[in-house]
Amino acid sequence: MSGKRDKGSGAGNPWVNKPGPDEDDGATPEPERPISPWDLEVPPPPSPWADPNTPGPGPGPGPATETSSAWGEKVGPPSLRRPPPEKKGPRFPPLLIPIAAGLIVVVLVAIALIVLSGGDDTADPTPTPTPTVTSPTTSYQPPANAIAVGFGVSVVPVDGWSLLAKETQGKELVTYAPNGEPRSFFWVRQKENVTAQAYVLGIVEGETENEIAQLGNVRNLPCPKDVLEECVAISYTSTAKDKSGADVKVQGYVEAYRRKDKVVTALDFRTRVDFAQKAEADATTMKKSVLDSL
Repeated sequence: MSGKRDKGSGAGNPWVNKPGPDEDDGATPEPERPISPWDLEVPPPPSPWADPNTPGPGPGPGPATETSSAWGEKVGPPSLRRPPPEKKGPRFPPLLIPIAAGLIVVVLVAIALIVLSGGDDTADPTPTPTPTVTSPTTSYQPPANAIAVGFGVSVVPVDGWSLLAKETQGKELVTYAPNGEPRSFFWVRQKENVTAQAYVLGIVEGETENEIAQLGNVRNLPCPKDVLEECVAISYTSTAKDKSGADVKVQGYVEAYRRKDKVVTALDFRTRVDFAQKAEADATTMKKSVLDSL
């Protein structure tokens, strides 16, 4: 505070700001920085889709505009938008195609038939004759005591045999013992449109249904007439019950003769074993009368 300068005051007080370039007109100006290539303005790259005839910042004609394009000489870039979907007609299931083709073929065939037939729907169609079954002609003349069975077939009973009146299928002849018990049966019955073998098996199964039976094999017989086309037979033995419940030994056979008119005549013979000898002889005679009438 004596008004004297301190030593070293010429170097300046570190606590006092130095004057700036604007304050100190006598300061030397700082040299300018050289121009850098990074300071230059860079033009945008040319677009390959630029129209050379349109004024603008583009570079003008170039490879992208002078080269021919798949879209044409002067065609803009393809749009990035997805094109609208194509309109498709209704789809049919694959299964309907062959069905429709089949229906078309049926219609065409029907039209062709109508054209070939003259197309006259009013004409009455020729009726198809219905086949009728007629009995074959024969020169056989049954005796007066013959019993008609059906389809031109008859049977002549032997003495001692009588007609069982209550039988409704065919004709059944019976012979009785002195005590009134039936001893043998000879039954003639018929059926249409069935094989002789099937008819034989059906009869023998019915005859022995409630009996202890032993059946033989179905065997072929020589057909005695030309009008016959199938002749078979089967024999059997069985044990039946009489009215008192006692066991009775029975034997019998079934024969069937099928004519060409599809009528089968069956002979069902059944007898007690103790009367078999006489009954079989009578059955042979009655069977011959049936075969003669076939």
